[in-house]
Amino acid sequence: MRSAVVASLGLAVLTGLVAPAQAAGSPPHKPPTSGPEVKKPVAEGYGGAVSTVDLDASKAALGVLRQGGNAMDAAVAGAATLGVTEPYSAGLAGGGFMVYYDAKSRRVTTIDGRETAPKAMTSTAFEGIPFNDAVTSGLSVGVPGSVAQWDLALRRYGTLSLAQALRPAIDTAKKGFVVDQTFYDQTVQNAARFADFTPTAALYLPGGQPPPVGSVFRNPDLARTYTELGKRGPSWLYGGGLGAEIVATVKKPPLTSGSTRVARPGLMELGDLKAYRALERRPTKVTYKGLDVYGMAPPSSGGSTVGEALNILKAVPSTGRTVGLHEYLEASRLAFADRNAYVGDPAYVDVPLDGLLSSGFGKERACLIGATALTSPVAPGTPDGAYSPCPATGASASSDKAEKPEGPETTHLVATDRWGNVAAYNITIEQTGGAGIVVPGRGILLNNELTDFTFGPAPGDPNLPAPGKRPRSSMAPTIVLKDGRPLLAVGSPGGATIITTVLQILVNRLDFGMSLPEAIAAPRASQRNSATTQAEPAFIDRYGPQLTALGHAFSGVPGPPVGEIGAATGLEFLGHGKVQAVAEPVRRGGGSALVLSPAPGKGR
Repeated sequence: MRSAVVASLGLAVLTGLVAPAQAAGSPPHKPPTSGPEVKKPVAEGYGGAVSTVDLDASKAALGVLRQGGNAMDAAVAGAATLGVTEPYSAGLAGGGFMVYYDAKSRRVTTIDGRETAPKAMTSTAFEGIPFNDAVTSGLSVGVPGSVAQWDLALRRYGTLSLAQALRPAIDTAKKGFVVDQTFYDQTVQNAARFADFTPTAALYLPGGQPPPVGSVFRNPDLARTYTELGKRGPSWLYGGGLGAEIVATVKKPPLTSGSTRVARPGLMELGDLKAYRALERRPTKVTYKGLDVYGMAPPSSGGSTVGEALNILKAVPSTGRTVGLHEYLEASRLAFADRNAYVGDPAYVDVPLDGLLSSGFGKERACLIGATALTSPVAPGTPDGAYSPCPATGASASSDKAEKPEGPETTHLVATDRWGNVAAYNITIEQTGGAGIVVPGRGILLNNELTDFTFGPAPGDPNLPAPGKRPRSSMAPTIVLKDGRPLLAVGSPGGATIITTVLQILVNRLDFGMSLPEAIAAPRASQRNSATTQAEPAFIDRYGPQLTALGHAFSGVPGPPVGEIGAATGLEFLGHGKVQAVAEPVRRGGGSALVLSPAPGKGR
């Protein structure tokens, strides 16, 4: 994100508290936009609220609320602005998932803007190709879904046109934003592959170097692209001129003269873009501690895996223990075994979603949790409706259904308005920097979302590529209702660790009694049915000895940024119209939480 890389979490691990810290390498002069210049991780107030990783995006979304827009308008405006200021994580050539609470109908719905495979892609398309070679290639580029998702979201639930929602992003792209340490570091990390593509090098390596910290970065090509998109509408991308430019770039990546990189051509055709549709889907739902927890259904595994883990936790065998970190890790381990075995695009795979989210299945899986850690990989369960009493043993047979590679980058935002609508929205272009390929003259980084498919050979794997298929995701935007009204909204980036981040925040808040800021700031660990649990240094320091004594093994979190899991944003509704917006105080330099007014009845 556009913030300093975290050197140390510095957590008060007993309570999960973290003191706000300004990012290292902060610009010496004011940003080119007005308003507060220091990101704040917590804000409380009335009339509407937003939280993103980025101050410019949060201000763009809040500005829409101030002008009378609703939460959906703000979410789209914020996401489009993140495509400017967080271009290595989000953009119009990417995709995402949104969970939305509509206050008028008191109904939760979801909008699926996941990228799809071209019609020419087969189950063996990635076989024999090293993962790193696929990452930077046209072959990895999925048919983008963000614009179709924005259009569908605005038409069904917003009040603004697409052109109106894009205006803050256009202004930001024209005026520019101040480069901070994280933007600089992410550019450095990608410099070698960026240098291999002429338009990418011209945009992100001006003069052959990453833009220095404190400089103002502008993207006039993206401003023009957004402007034209607003005028022409989504059909300009989905079958029109912009789509043709993207296809040409995918099929013949614009390599720099003299580059030795083998950038495999992609399979996308204009017909793939014409055929793309964003989809409104039913959310997943489980009940936990009397609350209704809604998430994203397949092709995301976020809602099913978080939901299953919560069902397991509420059914932990009664041994005098309350839910603790051991139980949290074990529930995640078991839920990931089932996620890997069963979840894929439901248009291509018979996902046993009702079974995975059933209380009976949760109880059966919970019976495997004992006083010591299971040995991973554990085998998946059988969510077939015929659930047995607790087995005599706490062991589970091993399985080769281990976690598959998944890119660590995306971003998440939350927004609410004066009417009580709520959006939780994950946006992504997959790896940091996507495919590394900018469309000439357009300022757009292409996604490499198709690397989320299983590469194979893996007969029977639910996540193998197929024509038109959506790769499995771990994105887990989540909304929690109490008595039919919003209580919490939360989500995070982080690849497969998104699921465990969201789950741990919920456990921190609902089981451990932390406030939402404490729950988000607390040190994290991510168990994904693997031999070791990835954990942040502060988690290992504080809880490692106790959990190791129970059979858990820990490993550090690879970077960049090293030692860091996720970058969450969230909302909590405090009653009487008051809302608390929360972002990370430290991770990735901290996020930006804003409210429309600190006092009721103001700022409208």
